[in-house]
Amino acid sequence: MKGTQMTCEDKACCTGSPHSEADSRAVRRLQYISIAWMSLEVILGIGEGIRARSVALTAFGADSLVELISALVVLRRFQVGPAGERRAAFLSAILLYIIAVYIVTTSTLGLLVPALRPEASGVGIVLLLIAAIGMPLLGKAKRRLAQSTASAALQADAAQTSICAYMAWIGLGGLLANAIFHVAWADSVAALLLLPLVLREANRARRGELCTCD
Repeated sequence: MKGTQMTCEDKACCTGSPHSEADSRAVRRLQYISIAWMSLEVILGIGEGIRARSVALTAFGADSLVELISALVVLRRFQVGPAGERRAAFLSAILLYIIAVYIVTTSTLGLLVPALRPEASGVGIVLLLIAAIGMPLLGKAKRRLAQSTASAALQADAAQTSICAYMAWIGLGGLLANAIFHVAWADSVAALLLLPLVLREANRARRGELCTCD
């Protein structure tokens, strides 16, 4: 069935056999790491964002909250078994749609309301820099395991982790541009460019698309 995209519900997809317990343990470890780090991002991102009146940081913290929920959803899926795959993938898709709406809303407000544009924040810059470096590595590990476990839910969660990295770079660029060049609207414009990626991954998760048989 070369070249034919199949859903993860199809028993013939990929290897056609259940994933190993070692893969399940690896997924759970990654999700525990995600939950711990996302919790920190939520607390620092939203807290510092409110203190500094920074839409970029507050948006990043809110996005981290969505990703925290997603990590919990996927962890639950790998605790109860593949029977929860369809629901987990659907919930992950909903969370991605929420991110899309949030990007549009916060970016629009950042462009139209000067008082809500990002301000410089030392804590925020450090937080975003760490996230920008660490999230791509975590996302790559999740994508690898999503393929080996044929999990659309984990694939969607990996996409959200990657989006977190993009948003971190965007937020970091926005804070630095505002602090150095006083270009406060740069991160709002760049964030809007993420929408096609977010919506594509949301649609894939909603349809349960992941595997391609070679």
